Amino acid sequence: MEPAIALIGVTVVVFLVNKVWSRRPRGIEIALRAGVAVMFTLTGFAHFTMMRADLVAMVPDWLPAPDAMVTITGLLELAAAAAMIHRRLATPAAVGLTVLLLAMFPANITLALSGRPLPWWDELVPRTLMQALFLAATITLAVLAHRSARHSTEDAIPTRTRA
Repeated sequence: MEPAIALIGVTVVVFLVNKVWSRRPRGIEIALRAGVAVMFTLTGFAHFTMMRADLVAMVPDWLPAPDAMVTITGLLELAAAAAMIHRRLATPAAVGLTVLLLAMFPANITLALSGRPLPWWDELVPRTLMQALFLAATITLAVLAHRSARHSTEDAIPTRTRA
């Protein structure tokens, strides 16, 4: 639940601050980049701290080396979160996070169907809806960042005019 709160809260706050105080508001892209960065920083660190054992337990039995999987996905999340700072890296990072979310979804199903007592937000339907929210954020960000990077590249290319 905390990652969803971080994503939504940071995105809304940065959007409003940017809209009110910036001379050149950049719209939703910068806010969404901040929200995604904070969310994946939070989840990335969880791979190496108090939640590590729970995350290792979520890895489906058919995957090898659960401990290594958690380490690799944590490093990927932290790297992509850091990449959100730079506009040109935001597109590949958002695409990578989208793929990562899809690849990690079986772990969410494994947890939800484990039979362990879970808080309501870790049950299958709420967890799936949260994953859909995260995917919507990363896909939207990939599209917005791609458009933004393309426009800045087009602006930088000098055009030749006839005399």
